[in-house]
Amino acid sequence: MLKVLQKRFNIVHTLYFGFRSRQYKVTQMLVFPASERNKDAIVNVLKHYLPDSKNETKYFVLEVASGSGQHVSYFASKFPNCRWQPSEISSRCLHSINAYIKSLGVKNVLPPMEIDVSLPVSQWKDNTLITSSVDMMLCVNMIHITPWQCTIGLFNSAGVLLKSGGVLIMYGPYAIDGQLTPESNVHFDRSLRQENVEYGVRDIRDLEKLAKDNKMALEKVYDMPSNNKTLVFRK
Repeated sequence: MLKVLQKRFNIVHTLYFGFRSRQYKVTQMLVFPASERNKDAIVNVLKHYLPDSKNETKYFVLEVASGSGQHVSYFASKFPNCRWQPSEISSRCLHSINAYIKSLGVKNVLPPMEIDVSLPVSQWKDNTLITSSVDMMLCVNMIHITPWQCTIGLFNSAGVLLKSGGVLIMYGPYAIDGQLTPESNVHFDRSLRQENVEYGVRDIRDLEKLAKDNKMALEKVYDMPSNNKTLVFRK
């Protein structure tokens, strides 16, 4: 499972982002072009669920599959009253996340956790989290480039870690009732399944079933740029 998950970044570079990321040799900071393109659109959604700088409410956010660290460092700067916990399984990405934290000087981002989300929370390697301690879980562009067991694990962990009223927010391409549009997403899904039969764009209805199993419900669907969506599940 570990090797399978670590491969996903090479797949993302070539299939989803269109070309490989750049890597700065000195800082080890990976740059994913898609993360730069979609970060502001995602912030506009997060504004509805996280306190701004004028609000003294403190939130704890767990990002699953933080990738390069571009997102978590940027989101942390936009929501300084939140504590952000990034996580990854790829050692390359863990180094990159640490580099972003250090380079940008964001004080409200914790050191990244190494976790395999396909496993139960109790088996996470670096787990320091306790039940019902998380206000928000965020997962961007992961579930279509990992085996279905990782999606199951994501929802199971949300069921354990989210506080009552907490939200799981997911960004990426999705099918609805078996229908996937537009044609570019159909081609993308086909290329993923050719790479690995366990990958592929997931159907929102299947995700709703996993949510129900973990005492959550789909609250809202946001249409996003580049034929993506943001899903909000509330516990």
